[in-house]
Amino acid sequence: MTVLLAIGTEKGLFLATAVDDRKSWEVSGPHYPMTGVYAVAIDKRGAQPRVLAGMAASHWGPSLVTSDDLGQTWHEPDHAPLAFPERTEKALERVWQIAPGPANQPDRVYAGTQPSALFVSDDGGRTYQFVDGLWDHPHRPNWGAGFGGQAVHTVLPDPRDPAAVLVAMSTGGVYRTFDGGASWAPSNSGIKAYFNPENQFPEYGQCVHKVARDAGDPDRLYAQNHHGVYRSDDAGASWQSIADGLPTDFGFAMIAHPHRSGVIYNFPIEADGRRFPPELRCRVYRSEDAGSTWTALSDGLPDEPFYPTVLRDAMCADDADPAGIYFGTRSGEVYASRDEGESWHQIAAHLPDILSVRAAVL
Repeated sequence: MTVLLAIGTEKGLFLATAVDDRKSWEVSGPHYPMTGVYAVAIDKRGAQPRVLAGMAASHWGPSLVTSDDLGQTWHEPDHAPLAFPERTEKALERVWQIAPGPANQPDRVYAGTQPSALFVSDDGGRTYQFVDGLWDHPHRPNWGAGFGGQAVHTVLPDPRDPAAVLVAMSTGGVYRTFDGGASWAPSNSGIKAYFNPENQFPEYGQCVHKVARDAGDPDRLYAQNHHGVYRSDDAGASWQSIADGLPTDFGFAMIAHPHRSGVIYNFPIEADGRRFPPELRCRVYRSEDAGSTWTALSDGLPDEPFYPTVLRDAMCADDADPAGIYFGTRSGEVYASRDEGESWHQIAAHLPDILSVRAAVL
């Protein structure tokens, strides 16, 4: 079994390949050195797996590149693959999310950006069209910037309905479309905006950090908010807290197991004003009952005081059985579990600040 782990950092993209059943890894890179890689994806729907990466170069600006040979060569169009229409009077600052579409749309790829916008590709991620419906939403002038910028960082196509897509942004919250992006509605009922003392449960304006979809029930969603951890059982129409059992309700990462329904993973952080792991201990938390209870997982993780954080896209799972779980830190370490979180080992260290990770069995 070969597993590819794409690691986006502040200074380029690294590719790690597992050998010996994920016991050891070979790391190559950096590809595109000195370039921030905030979004990566591995698309296995075609004849060859395609690696997609959102680049943000301080000199050349942002772009999105692809590779069909596992990073040996890269394709970057002569023209900008993503561009804001002139009427918006905005320019692309960064790609925050790359999401392959459902299996019944094998060439569809979505990209979420900063400023908060959505793009869609129907040629496997080579070129993109601007989704006017989200940009033209009357709420948009009131969407603010989170600490990392104003961005669409989550894109979840519905595996059952090609016209249904959920996005989440900081700040703004969760929005859904059921007509292919022509119209959008906020879906934040029950999610708290604790930083807004005048209205802590507004229709929109929440700072949602990440949303994940359940492997077995597409209507079940999990969200890590800016202070708050939630589950929805109705495709995002309403949300309930599942923070009980976690040491804190702040964090960025939230991932769902690739094939076990109700199994999710989270990396708690103490608070928005103290961005360290609780008790300075490196622990991943897993729930096997959709957030009703949580278990700390730390076998093989550092025992000494641990200060780094894990960002919203710096945690992922592969699609093996048992699933591999991975996370990267802002201090450049990458940790992996071959047994769904029961035990961990370090597969890379001393990398630049890790922004995004994605894994796939090839």
